[in-house]
Amino acid sequence: MQKVALITGGAVRLGRAITLGLAEAGYDVVIHYRSSEGPARETQRVVEGLGRSAATVQADLSTRAGVAEVIESVRMAHGRLDLLVNSAASFERADLLDVDEPEWDAVMAVNLKGPFLVARQSADLLRGAGGSVINMVDLSAFQPWISYPHHAVSKAGLMHLTRILARVMAPEVRVNAIAPGVVLPPDDFSAAERRHELARTPVGHLGTPQDIVRTVLFLATSPFITGQVIVVDGGRSLGEATRGG
Repeated sequence: MQKVALITGGAVRLGRAITLGLAEAGYDVVIHYRSSEGPARETQRVVEGLGRSAATVQADLSTRAGVAEVIESVRMAHGRLDLLVNSAASFERADLLDVDEPEWDAVMAVNLKGPFLVARQSADLLRGAGGSVINMVDLSAFQPWISYPHHAVSKAGLMHLTRILARVMAPEVRVNAIAPGVVLPPDDFSAAERRHELARTPVGHLGTPQDIVRTVLFLATSPFITGQVIVVDGGRSLGEATRGG
């Protein structure tokens, strides 16, 4: 049977790289987007140029109705789901004590509630295909990023949700997460910021989206791995080197 992947936030940045990587690996894809219709259509054209099927679906994943629409589109188009990649996320900067209730709720809805709803709604399709789920977290799941406090809390929650889902959806479905380091810097990333990040990365170079694509493909094809978080950061999370003593 032809394998099918759903990538939330699959039209832009890292989500787009994952979409294209999966298509190149032979998956038919369903590309979710919220507001990036133009990039979604362009990504669809690229995938189809690779000889794979691609569908796009617009929805707000912070609502049950939006999630139901996405999963129904997968069900109608393919009737199966082999891989779910929860990549859609917001990345909001703020001082914690200035974050008001609506701002907090909006970040949690996209980054934590959305992946939960998508996994829950797609559980029967994933179980039927013996599929897997990959949640995209980041280093803020482990570290107190005080400039992105509600984002960090949501990613820590998603990391723990990964472990719970791995227990609940076993044995038919495996659930893992990936925590990227600097693999796709923001467009406004300065040369000084790049040098700073490079100095903190033990392998001596920054990553690329392909580092994450390779990890997605590894997890998708590793039947004895579940409930794990793979950090892909060139060693940055190791912290500063010390001689001890």
